This record gives sequence, structure tokens and C-alpha cells, in this order.
Amino acid sequence: MHIDSLTRMAQDYLRTIFKVQEWHPGPVAVNELAERMGVAASTASGNVRKLVADGLVAHKPYGGVELTPAGRRAAVQMARRHRLLETFLVERLGYSWDEVHDEAEHLEHAASDTFIERIEADLGFPTHDPHGDAIPDRDGMMVATSARMLSEVESGACGTIARISDDDPAVLRYLTGHGIEVGTHLRVHDRQEGAGVVRIVAEPLGAAGGDDKPAERTDLGMVAARTIWLAADSHRASIRP
Repeated sequence: MHIDSLTRMAQDYLRTIFKVQEWHPGPVAVNELAERMGVAASTASGNVRKLVADGLVAHKPYGGVELTPAGRRAAVQMARRHRLLETFLVERLGYSWDEVHDEAEHLEHAASDTFIERIEADLGFPTHDPHGDAIPDRDGMMVATSARMLSEVESGACGTIARISDDDPAVLRYLTGHGIEVGTHLRVHDRQEGAGVVRIVAEPLGAAGGDDKPAERTDLGMVAARTIWLAADSHRASIRP
């Protein structure tokens, strides 16, 4: 099934379910899906029933929603379009990383396969978008990572930021202001569990080669810490969704 044969609703829901399950494996609650889609729970439930009827998702009463094999294949195609468009907007048109999500959502429904493939070639076949999400290739292959959510990382741990969620543009702007982005190396200085704060020491991009600029210490609330995924650079492998 090619994604151009699907309704815009189906395309949006499948990509959203895929994105949630990519970082939080398991069924997606209908209420969470409704919140992410910006609709009432009753509307989300009705749309899920349509996707079930089309064989794109599975949903048990009072349970979560999961992609079927056909739904997953379509969702990967949508993720590929969306992430290549985000990368193109940043790399070629000068958008900032907090602006591109909504713009790419508008464009992904009109883009042809040929257009997407030419964007991919023009960008040099990137493997990740500006937020660190893996970009599937034409065969659905994508780069996996062992990244862990920063809010769950223990004190003293070090690593490189592999991914920052684009769900909240305000958080992206806040992190930018503190020099925190994909590729930043950081250390978890300590965790203030009672206050819900993770204190990190971040090393700006390019600072590892003998730069004497002091690393910045930043306190992040758990909302921000849950948007950041920390990983060792070497722990990567190719997988097929």
C-alpha cells in the first residue's frame, strides 16, 4: 500500500503512532493519541476505528493502539517524508529546528516520491533529521540507537545527545539558549529528585578539541529532561522497521 492512497487523516495518525512507539515501545493510548492530534478523545476513537477497518492498526477495547505490518510500512514512508523535509528546511532554507515540524506537516502530504528522493540526494543522504530522529532510507532501513531518556540517566553518566523531541518548540528554544542541541556532549552532574531537577554539565559542539571555554552547568526540569535522549556514539546499528 502506497501512502498516497491513504487519506490525510490516516497519514497523520500512522506517522504519529510510529513516532510514539519508536521511543516508547508498546501500544499507544487513545487519549494520548487524541492529545497529540489535537482532537477530542471521541474523534480519535472514531478515526482509530476507521484505521482498524482498513487493516492499518490493531486496537483492543479499552487497550492501546498498535500498527499492523501494513500500517507500519506506511508509517515509515510518512516518517521518511517528514524527516527529510525537516532536514531540507533547516539545511537549505534556513529554518530553525523549532520551526520546521508544522511546516513539514503541511508539505509532506503534497510531496511526491521523486521530490523526496531528490531532496535526499541534494542533502547527501542524511541519516538523521535536525532533532536526531532517524531518517528511513528508500528500503525502510534506519539507524538505531541505544539512547536513554535523560530523566532516567544516573548521576555521573556521560554521553552525547542523540535526539531531542520536537513536541514542544518552546523547549527547543530554551535548550538552544543554553547551548544544548543534538551532538552536545554532557555529563549528569547530579539529580535533585525532590525538586524534579537534573543538573547537567554540557560541552558545546566543537569544544572537545582543546577549547578552553568552560562547560556550562544547567539545571533542567523533568519536562525538559524527558525530551533529551543520551547515547554513546558507538552504540549504533542498522535495523529494518
